[in-house]
Amino acid sequence: MANNAVGVVYNRLHHFLTESPWSDRQVNECRLQVMNQCRQTQIPRGFSLIVDDSGHRKSGNLTAGVGRQYLGEIGKTDNGIVAVTTHLYDGKKSVPLDIEIYQPASSLAEGKEDKEFKKKPEIAIDLIDRSLTRGYRPKIVLIDAGYGNNTNFLKALEERKLKYLGGLAKNRKVIIEKEGGVEETIQLEQLAKSLSEKDWEKITLNLDKEKTVWVAVFRAKISQLEGERNLAIVMNASSMEKATEVDYFITNVVEADTVTASWIVRTYTERNWVEVFYREAKGWLGLREYQVRDKRSLLRHFILVFCAYTFILWHKLTGGLQRRWANRPLNTFVEALEAFRTAMSFRFFEWLTENRDVFAAYKASLGFVWA
Repeated sequence: MANNAVGVVYNRLHHFLTESPWSDRQVNECRLQVMNQCRQTQIPRGFSLIVDDSGHRKSGNLTAGVGRQYLGEIGKTDNGIVAVTTHLYDGKKSVPLDIEIYQPASSLAEGKEDKEFKKKPEIAIDLIDRSLTRGYRPKIVLIDAGYGNNTNFLKALEERKLKYLGGLAKNRKVIIEKEGGVEETIQLEQLAKSLSEKDWEKITLNLDKEKTVWVAVFRAKISQLEGERNLAIVMNASSMEKATEVDYFITNVVEADTVTASWIVRTYTERNWVEVFYREAKGWLGLREYQVRDKRSLLRHFILVFCAYTFILWHKLTGGLQRRWANRPLNTFVEALEAFRTAMSFRFFEWLTENRDVFAAYKASLGFVWA
């Protein structure tokens, strides 16, 4: 970046991330306040709050949070960094809310006894509390099995009177009531295999391409949770023998007319938007490209990426980029970003035609001839 900017040197940019006196938390609050001031971009009631974590490879062991851990980006354990994030999705927009770096015990001087050590579910609750403090109360919290399988995490959500829909592990034991009121403890995978054809409901989803799944919804008890919860099994074939993908879910939403097979699969697909964000933030905005090591500097980098993403999203939703720099709808983040780049290239061309001597002098300072 420094090499492509006039009057900017690497050390100044590095100092801005590492030493300059500004707060990533305050900048993030300002970002969300700006979003909340505009009708098209404000944080609405009844949104879905998505909790997720994403990692990327990072060599060495000097960067905060680096350690051998599971990285969803590559689907295996490797040396890298993982961040826990919360996101908003309201049917029209996906907005990153908060982020915190997960520091595995191996990366801390005192391991699990270190005051900096927190498990991912604990970090997630802290991030959710930030949203609640702002007055952002979601209609539902969407979580994967890494969080849904953590009973303490579910209890913490219920203590905050939050509804959730989350994944469960296939070996999770549940307690079901059989005929005659007899209770049986059984693993979810075994329960799925015991269901008959009439227990499944066929659901067709119209996503990027049509997808059909089979869903079984039932009530069961979970150890350490009081009372029953609604659970669901979702698979991509009409029988367990044919299925190549089987997922298990839990929700504390109790209304029978709400917790249908269709509601479960359609609501949970909203989690896909967080993957879209990661893809765009990593691919276009340099989320994993940084040259800092300490935790504060890393968080500053991540929040600046959040700001850049939100800047483009704000202009996309308010229509400014389309009105001035496009003659077609800007339906995606990438299309809006290209319109912004078009605007910048036009502005630069205008400036260049009036300041050829300035640009030539800049190139000469680098040892090149621009003539």
